[in-house]
Amino acid sequence: MKNNLMHCHSLLRHRLSSLLLGALASTFLLDVRSLHAEQMGTQHRLLVANTGRVAIVAPDGTLERDVKSAGLHDASLLPNGNLLFQSSWTKVTELNPEGKVVWEYDSATSNGNAGVPMEVHACQRLENGLTMISESGVGRIIEVDRDGKLVHEIKLVRDRPNKHSDTRLVRRTPAGTYLVAHEADGKVREYDRDGKVVWEFAVPLFGKKPAGGHGPEAFGNHLFSVVRIANGNTLIGTGNGHSVLEVNPKGEIVWKLEQDDLPGIKLAWVTRVERLPNGNTRLGNCHAGPNMPLSIEVDSSKKVVWSYSDFERFGNSTVAVDVVDGVGTAAGK
Repeated sequence: MKNNLMHCHSLLRHRLSSLLLGALASTFLLDVRSLHAEQMGTQHRLLVANTGRVAIVAPDGTLERDVKSAGLHDASLLPNGNLLFQSSWTKVTELNPEGKVVWEYDSATSNGNAGVPMEVHACQRLENGLTMISESGVGRIIEVDRDGKLVHEIKLVRDRPNKHSDTRLVRRTPAGTYLVAHEADGKVREYDRDGKVVWEFAVPLFGKKPAGGHGPEAFGNHLFSVVRIANGNTLIGTGNGHSVLEVNPKGEIVWKLEQDDLPGIKLAWVTRVERLPNGNTRLGNCHAGPNMPLSIEVDSSKKVVWSYSDFERFGNSTVAVDVVDGVGTAAGK
């Protein structure tokens, strides 16, 4: 009887120990996952890219896809599940969900660019199937077909020509014009199909003196992104201006989000900006340091309703965080 009782006690201790270890292991795994990725608010599926990597992050923080790059400022997940991104500072690549290259274009060697100092900082798949590529240094926007044939070209106006900073993001508008973030010039220019500048806006310094660097301590008007929003206004991510500006067609700032407007959050290099259908604004927060979110969503009153932090995996040079819920299947295909 005594031996049986001791045996029962031993089994009970073993089972309790196993349960305790299992609970600790689960807690550890949750802690590790939260260190990797933390979304405050609705849990989204995301495309996340830094200058050397683009990934699809599931709502639970796991990586569905993870692709290396040799230089990247632009990436997108296409409706068919393919990734379109810069695989280097001159090359645009399209990968299918299995990781196979299904299309590629190298601006450094194509359509008259051989031997010309140049870089690519923006690419976009257009509704007609062509691909838009912005070529800094060369100073042009091109549209090419699947065979790499040059279909259309728009020459860019540049005050300070520079192969690295002629442009950052470039986007086609619903009207068929192109909005260009001219980083070195500190200006937005809108071009029609003939290359005529039909609208221009100089990002102001607001009476401050420029300061070098990339983090919160820097300051300038080296804008990163520009998009036309549904009300006809233009939304600008001001880069080292640490702000988001909404500008009407007259060039008047009608709404802005500045560096210290959000309690507990400091904006650094503001990258992609987006106005959502519900009126909220989503923005990228690059070079902000390990304790700041990489992407933030605010409502019109500047209340934070969502944020994403993932510094451990993506670091201080995260240039894109896009919500890609429903694009392709749940497996990213």
